[in-house]
Parts: sequence; C-alpha cells; structure tokens
Amino acid sequence: MTESPIVSESALLALPDAVASPAGGPDAGLPWHYGDPLGEQRAASTGAAVVDRSTRFVIRISGDERLSWLHTISSQHVSTLPEGTSAENLGLDANGRVEHHFVQTDLDGVTWIDTEASRGPELLAFLQKMVFWAKAEPRDGNELAVLSLLGPEVDRPAVLSVLGLDSLPAEIYAAVALPSGGFVRRMPWPTDHSFDLLIPREALTATVTALIEAGVRPAGSWAFEALRVEALRPRIGVDTDERTIPHEARWIGSREQHGAVHLDKGCYRGQETVARVHNLGKPPRRLVLVHLDGSADGRPETGDDITAGGRPVGRIGTVVDHYELGPVALALVKRTITPDTALVAGPCAASIDPDSIPPDDGIQAGRAAVERLRGR
Repeated sequence: MTESPIVSESALLALPDAVASPAGGPDAGLPWHYGDPLGEQRAASTGAAVVDRSTRFVIRISGDERLSWLHTISSQHVSTLPEGTSAENLGLDANGRVEHHFVQTDLDGVTWIDTEASRGPELLAFLQKMVFWAKAEPRDGNELAVLSLLGPEVDRPAVLSVLGLDSLPAEIYAAVALPSGGFVRRMPWPTDHSFDLLIPREALTATVTALIEAGVRPAGSWAFEALRVEALRPRIGVDTDERTIPHEARWIGSREQHGAVHLDKGCYRGQETVARVHNLGKPPRRLVLVHLDGSADGRPETGDDITAGGRPVGRIGTVVDHYELGPVALALVKRTITPDTALVAGPCAASIDPDSIPPDDGIQAGRAAVERLRGR
C-alpha cells in the first residue's frame, strides 16, 4: 500500500476569514483563528466549535499482537485495552525522559495513533524498528485527518446528523466508528466536552463545512491552545524540553486517571526513572500556570527562562491570551518556587497561579521504608 504524504498545510486555510498560524510554530499550516480568537474560545467553552488539527501525524498498526507489543515499549498499560477505547501514552528514553506523547485508539482490529506533526516520522520509524518478530505492522496512517469538536452543545441533533450518529461517546476515551469512515473518541481535555474526529482526509473540507452549517463555529489553534493551557495539559516539545520526565509534566496516571504512565505495569524503557522518582524522590520541576503582566510591551517566547531575582528558575512553554484569564503561559519551574515568588518572563512580570500547584502527596512509600530502616 502506498503511504500517504505528510501534510504540512491544511485545506481549511481556504475557509472564509481563516488566518494562518505563525510560520515556524507548532501549528504552522493550520488556521490560527477566523477573525475573533477570543470569541472562538468562548464558543468552544460554552457552545460548539470545531478546531482543525489535521497536521497531526497519524499511524496505523495492524496485527494480532499490536497491543501486547505496544505495552512492552511504552509507558501506559495497553495490553488489555478494550475494543473501542483509547489511551494516552508516552515513549521514554533509557533515562526516563519523554520523547513522545501520543493518543492511541483501538477499533475494529486496528490501533490508530496520532501525535505531533514534527515527531510523527520519528515515532513511526522507532515503532517499525522495534517490531522484531511481533505480529504488528505499523505504517503511515495519514489518510485520516484530526479535528476536535469542543463545547457542551456539540451533541445537538444537527451535529449528530452530520456525523451519522445517534449520540456521541459518553465515557472518556471511548471511541465509535463513523459511518462515512474514521471514528470519534471522547477526550478528557481541553474542555469537559471534547471529542476528536479522525476522518478520511479527502472529506475534511466537506465535513467542516457541514458542521458549520449545523451551527458549529470554526475555531483556530489559538482557541485550542488557550483552553489546553487552562486545563494544565502539556504539549510535548512546547511545554517540555529534552530533560522533562513524566512526573514533571503531570503525565503520571493510568488510563482511568486520564494519565499516560501506569505505575503498576511491567518493564519498559525508562521505567527505572519513573519508579525511582515515584518511590524515593521528588521531580525537580513542576508544570504550573503562570499569569503574565498584560501591560508589558510584548510577551515571552516558548523556551525563554523564567527568573526570580535575576536567577533562572524555570522555562516558559505555551504563551497565549485566554478569553477570561488574559495573558497566561505554562511553565516548568523548580519545585521549590512558591506562588508568592516574584517572577519575570521575558518582558513581563509573572506570577504562579496557586491553584495550579500540584498536590504534594507527602513522603513516598519507598522513602518511608528507608527512614524506618534507619530508625527514624
């Protein structure tokens, strides 16, 4: 079978009022907004919106051993992933640093994976290299394109009619096939009502046009990113760097916990670091929401240092203007930095949102055992 080409520019840029995302950014080739980015965010939060994410790289894996094989080379427990369900998953290096984040869905004897456009070819090459004798066949699956339906009104009858469904999946990560090809799955983010559509790429424009006619508002990548930041969900390569480990980025947790790293599964590359941090240590950094001074002349950029008293204490990730929160960013900051610390990010004063500080679960079981052995 001939592999489909990597898609670097969406056909939906031809829609009326579409403004292209900044060149060189992670969403280059996609609509950034359609003239009203803050209104589009509001629609995605309170109404119904469709976001073009069609440059995401899609991989198709067939074969009877696809799930048991994926289980051995990734961080999530997927060997018994039920038919018609999904999971978030990571690929780690030998030192436990995050190399890949992807969503996988198993449906009708095929596992579909979608990931960042820039990392897809590398992930596919890794999977093909790791097959060995397993009955698993990973290949390019870019014949499907990704859209996201967001908002509490996406289940209105007119929208369901476009999709050919009686209802949308009720359970998080559940997936159902679409009559016209592809599938829809429910996601836990960026809003409480989030659904990914993976549809035949040749039907992309027609599907979005029909959704708009059914009352769904087109929203750009700006809207999706703003809501993702609000939800404290990291994006690999933007909110992470080459040193990021899963504990820092809130990816710890089973599928039922909406995480990407199962703590009770068997051996996989990078597991030693995950287990050591979980049982004995604390992650050196943590992902937080940072409020930026909107009166400043400019904004920080992804990768900029965030400083305290002139000393680097973290790294800025996604920077975005939110329709309610104003200018905000995700940042990886040292665990010792408290919300009352005065921070600077690029040209802006910055402050950590205290509600974004992850809970401290106290002393770990492994550390407690060590202390008991020492008589403490």
